[in-house]
Amino acid sequence: MWSIFIKEVNHFLSSLVGYIAIAVFLLGTGLFMWVFPDYSVISYGFSTMDSFFGMAPYIFLFLIPAITMRSFAEEIQSGTIELLVTRPLSDWQILIGKYLACLFLIILSILPTFIYFFSIWELGMPKGNLDIGATWGSYIGLFFLGSTFASIGIFASTITKNQIVAFILGLFFCAFTYDAFSSISRLPIFFGGMDSLVESLGINFHYASISRGLIDTRDLLYFLSVIAVFLFAAKTAMEKRKW
Repeated sequence: MWSIFIKEVNHFLSSLVGYIAIAVFLLGTGLFMWVFPDYSVISYGFSTMDSFFGMAPYIFLFLIPAITMRSFAEEIQSGTIELLVTRPLSDWQILIGKYLACLFLIILSILPTFIYFFSIWELGMPKGNLDIGATWGSYIGLFFLGSTFASIGIFASTITKNQIVAFILGLFFCAFTYDAFSSISRLPIFFGGMDSLVESLGINFHYASISRGLIDTRDLLYFLSVIAVFLFAAKTAMEKRKW
């Protein structure tokens, strides 16, 4: 698993893929947080990172499937997957190694945004006028959201040998699990508490919950469960596919 992880990380960092992914994330969130007047914290006039944490999931919706689409699809298309599975590695070691490499790139994308945190801390009046609990909760939620999207993207990459198809499937699955349940819950057929139950099936509900600064074990268990489900689905797809 470690060898797969190192191989994937080296691939990301020895090509433009990793750097472009990080640059796109920082550029996108930076523009919305500091430049665009409708979202800019400067125009808003309050020391908060809400615009960043509100926009970051939607950038991740496109960015993470773009990162994960090549994980297995490229290996299948090029035929190198046959060489990989003949090595003394289990399917889980291959899968988790690739998944952890994607998580590593996601963490590299998030880390530079701490500059935003310290900038707002310094700009606040008085200095440090920032809700620390909500900010750290939002960062934890963003990490788990990215981890969940990565597991979905990995699954999408195992069911096709075309990287573009893997990207589109990953984008669709991520968007559906993130926001669709919230929209579905507002249908008139759901009432008497059923609407809240349906809404709680979506990632957005639990991401917003953690972003309030309260780390609830139910939210953590939700993210870990969704990650496990999609990784098991990816493992099943690997077993059923004839390389």
